[in-house]
Amino acid sequence: MSTQPTAAGSADLKYGVSLYSYTNEYGVTLTLEDCIEDVADLGATGIEILGEAHIPGYPGPKAEWVDSWFMALERYRLEPTCYGSWVDTRRFAGRSLTEDEAVNQLETDLRLAARLGFRFLRPKLGVVTSDLEPDPVWEPATERVLDLAAELDVVICPEIHWPSVIKSKVVDDYLGFIDRTGTEHFGLLMDTGVFQTSMHRRGGGVASRLGDGSARPPITPVVPVSDLEDVIDKVVHIQAKFYEIDDELVDRHIPWREILDVLDRHQWSGYLSSEYEGDYATGRAADQLRRQHALLRLLAAEKQS
Repeated sequence: MSTQPTAAGSADLKYGVSLYSYTNEYGVTLTLEDCIEDVADLGATGIEILGEAHIPGYPGPKAEWVDSWFMALERYRLEPTCYGSWVDTRRFAGRSLTEDEAVNQLETDLRLAARLGFRFLRPKLGVVTSDLEPDPVWEPATERVLDLAAELDVVICPEIHWPSVIKSKVVDDYLGFIDRTGTEHFGLLMDTGVFQTSMHRRGGGVASRLGDGSARPPITPVVPVSDLEDVIDKVVHIQAKFYEIDDELVDRHIPWREILDVLDRHQWSGYLSSEYEGDYATGRAADQLRRQHALLRLLAAEKQS
């Protein structure tokens, strides 16, 4: 399988949801099936989960649960998109993970992701700098599991997430890894929060910080959406991070029109997987997800008119 989405215009973009959006409600007011049903109800076709958070008995769910997972996907006509995992390099006090331990973690999650039907694996890696440069173990460990990823046909895609920026050592190292190995089973996951143009405050506190002096180094500048042009051919999945969309379907934090313009110019047609990180009052995620999907579909439709 190629890591790249098939060529098509923005009208062929696919829309999904990360269950991370239901933080504070999942396991409290909503069950896993409640979340799955809500994702389908808002018109999405893809679903993204976090392994440790959403899989009972992780990393060894019972066969009955796996069967129920696939039955729910069939019932609600959803497809698995991206499986979120962790390579916790600080798991043990006083030392980092060894390469063998990191390989074992990646292998565990690759196999489970494939078992549940996911095409992409996002490993959240321990970091060593304030702009999220991953622990050096990432490269040898990832290289050692590329054959397994190819066998399972799962693409490993680390996340480009604020305060990382596109023009950074983090991204350069990932691109260099792709060039050196020639792999088709490693790509980039782009979190749209990197393009945030204004701050969002959640519950009276800061939910995101943007070059205002409150961030500890680095103070991250606004990343121009045009930077996405430089890496879009290596982007295999997009987490459509957002914080707030108002009653007029205006997002004052994420420049969606500019983002969709880039995707359209490059005929990118993968998943926009909504990741809501705004106010987590009961029922708010469901409402905000519907607003975002309405906004994205309206903007995409404009390009076809």
